[in-house]
Amino acid sequence: MTEPGIKLSGEAAKRLIIDYRMIWRWHFYAGLVCIPFIVLLAVTGTCYLFKPQIEAALDARYNNLPFEGAPRPVSEQIFNAMHALHGAELKQVELRKNPHDALRVVMNDGGELWRVYIHPQTLDVLKVQAEDQRFMAIIKTIHGELTLGRFGEIIVELAACWAIVMIVTGLYLWWPRNAQGPAGVLFPRLRIGKRVFWRDMHAVTGIWISFFALFLLLSGLPWTSVWGGAFRAVVAATKPATAKAEWAAGRAAETKALKDEHAHHDQSAQKSVLMSHDMGVNLTGVDALAPRVLAIGLPAPVLIKPVKDTTWQATSATQNLTARFTVTYDAATGHEIKRETFGDKALVDRVVATGISAHEGHLFGWLNQLLGLLTAIGLVTLCISAVVMWWQRRPTDVLGAPALLPDERLGMGLGALIMALGIFLPVLGISLIVVALAERLVLRNIPAVCAWLGLKHSLPPA
Repeated sequence: MTEPGIKLSGEAAKRLIIDYRMIWRWHFYAGLVCIPFIVLLAVTGTCYLFKPQIEAALDARYNNLPFEGAPRPVSEQIFNAMHALHGAELKQVELRKNPHDALRVVMNDGGELWRVYIHPQTLDVLKVQAEDQRFMAIIKTIHGELTLGRFGEIIVELAACWAIVMIVTGLYLWWPRNAQGPAGVLFPRLRIGKRVFWRDMHAVTGIWISFFALFLLLSGLPWTSVWGGAFRAVVAATKPATAKAEWAAGRAAETKALKDEHAHHDQSAQKSVLMSHDMGVNLTGVDALAPRVLAIGLPAPVLIKPVKDTTWQATSATQNLTARFTVTYDAATGHEIKRETFGDKALVDRVVATGISAHEGHLFGWLNQLLGLLTAIGLVTLCISAVVMWWQRRPTDVLGAPALLPDERLGMGLGALIMALGIFLPVLGISLIVVALAERLVLRNIPAVCAWLGLKHSLPPA
């Protein structure tokens, strides 16, 4: 039995065939685990790439509202939003450069965040929507946890880890050993038949997007539950106890952090005469503060939120984290108290923030979005071509995984690589142990299952 592109000559070639078959089997099973999740993550990730454009389209009816005269003061608009959700706590306000846009006010009502849209002149409540029910919030939840909470986070992390295995093993299988030119290596052959076409589409697409796909997978690790939680704990141990965490490990942790952020604000200050005593925030000076904040060049969307009695914080919610900066004001006097820029953050926070910005497609503008889109299309192409190749070559009554060879043992290099990946990616390492135990203790003792999975030995290499 020979393998594609491998010539036989002695023990070295036999070892090469064994390694090739083992890596091929790893690639097959990694794809089996990953394909449904890769397609889902590629689709939801593509939506998130274009979050600003999508949200602008969804909110277009609340922008550039037609009315005569001047808008009402920002403080009155905020007050009406707070009155609409009486008893809720003001979390933040999105300031719009166009005075004819509805003001967006986010309220925290018992841990649930609500977005209130206020007409800038009539002060009518145009819309009240739960933050976690906004379209992009739903997309992000699916992308991060499959709407299954912590269990879903683990599944996504496991799929991402196996996707890394799939890409690494795919690069090994792609490596041209006896290629006759770049055809089939760097571009697909289109006129040699369907099987060759789909094989080339799979291999060539894989090599062109492998770097970008690996970057997306690795830059997403800080958000994961296990790897990200451990990394976050290590980073926290090296920072002052009062330093704020720069990212959350997992979608559930991120949601909780957003809901709890305002719970620690000082609520003991004197209340504004603009509102009843129990609404919990002083709006004195906000009307003068709003134009000052819009003039300092914060990238949209621009947010302000109360910190203490007359102390307000202005920041940006742009997805390019490297462009964000935060300014703290004394609203009563208009004086700037403190300014924190991206350069003031710790090195590890800057590295992670840069990776997150690139992952979300907003580090370097439209080109970043285009690269993310092409990578997502490439990943879906890999999945489709893999299924087509399997369907074309599927054998009867078995799954179609490359069968074991006699005396098949891990080589030292391959074993070291597997161990390194298992240590670096703990969820992958645990899954490898579970699979190995299940195979040895259960699957091999069920002949029909063993044969169907390809765990029976095939003929030795000639």
